[in-house]
Amino acid sequence: MTFSSRARYWLPLVPLLGLLGVTYWLNQQVLPEPAKPDSSKRHDPDAIVENFSATKLNEQGMPSFIMAATKMLHYPDDDSTTLEAPRITMLSAGQPAIHAVAKSATISSKGDEVFLHDDVEVLREASAQQDKLTLQTEYLRIVPDQDLATTDRAVTIVDAHNIVRATGMEMDNKTRTLKLLSQVTSEHVPNKQ
Repeated sequence: MTFSSRARYWLPLVPLLGLLGVTYWLNQQVLPEPAKPDSSKRHDPDAIVENFSATKLNEQGMPSFIMAATKMLHYPDDDSTTLEAPRITMLSAGQPAIHAVAKSATISSKGDEVFLHDDVEVLREASAQQDKLTLQTEYLRIVPDQDLATTDRAVTIVDAHNIVRATGMEMDNKTRTLKLLSQVTSEHVPNKQ
């Protein structure tokens, strides 16, 4: 069997192979493009900082607000920042420091508000005029520029002689006032003698 006799057997297949190729090409042209993943709907961090710490100074160059966390994540899609295990200290000259901790926090996109979430605990150190005071809630909004902390949730406040429960609170660090908003109950614990 020579080459020309073999080619005669395969020659009828050439138009079929050509037709198959053209059919495949046409099929590819009419198929819709595969959906591309929409990265604008993704919520992936663009920055991750471990053992984060930042200090804000007052006009005299002294620390007034210290924020730290085990991890900070920034998300570019909504310009949000989250903190894991945040620790915040608010300092005022001549006043006892106020410390706040929580499981998580969110910082506003402008950086002017901090929202503490889950097992929030606040400690105001003792001074010559005041006993140590602790505060517990599930949510706390802190506005560092105004030295203000607020919540609309249940709050429990404990000092050396009192246990106070309320719903909603406003704490002004500048004036050292604590305003309870509703459903306030108090229990006085006398000194043990």
